Amino acid sequence: MFSKSRINEPGPKQAEVEKPKAPEAGVTKPSTDFTPAAPKGKATASVLSSDLTVVGNLRTTGDIQVEGTVEGDIRAHLLTVGESATIRGEIVADDIVVNGRVIGRVRGLKVRLTSTARVEGDIIHKTIAIESGAHFEGSVQRQDDPLAQGRVSAPVMPAPAPAPKAETP
Repeated sequence: MFSKSRINEPGPKQAEVEKPKAPEAGVTKPSTDFTPAAPKGKATASVLSSDLTVVGNLRTTGDIQVEGTVEGDIRAHLLTVGESATIRGEIVADDIVVNGRVIGRVRGLKVRLTSTARVEGDIIHKTIAIESGAHFEGSVQRQDDPLAQGRVSAPVMPAPAPAPKAETP
């Protein structure tokens, strides 16, 4: 029922431990030392530099930091719009930080407009923070799930109408 614990058992004696052999003169042995890399954590954000212009839509499950110009829609986990950035299109992300210019709809769970932000379009959010000095033209609407609005769902088929009942004489 119970097993003996090996915690207090003595380990091998020092004389029993095999000591590494010294390398022979003139013979080189390839290193077998392996140092594991740091564990993979969260991937760093993809950065679109200030001299880059993207025409088209961007979609990722990761993070994007835009410093240049994007003419198209962006979907990401975390989207940071840099001070020098301009985005013309809809942006959808869990977390959105706007430091630059956005022309189009903004949809996010957490939306933050910093003091250098310029947004021209509607904002649909769960939580929002607008710093003093931010420029905003549009409407603000709170929704519990602002990301669900643009999702494609299966078409809903109407229920069949009940068949008319036959009258019995």
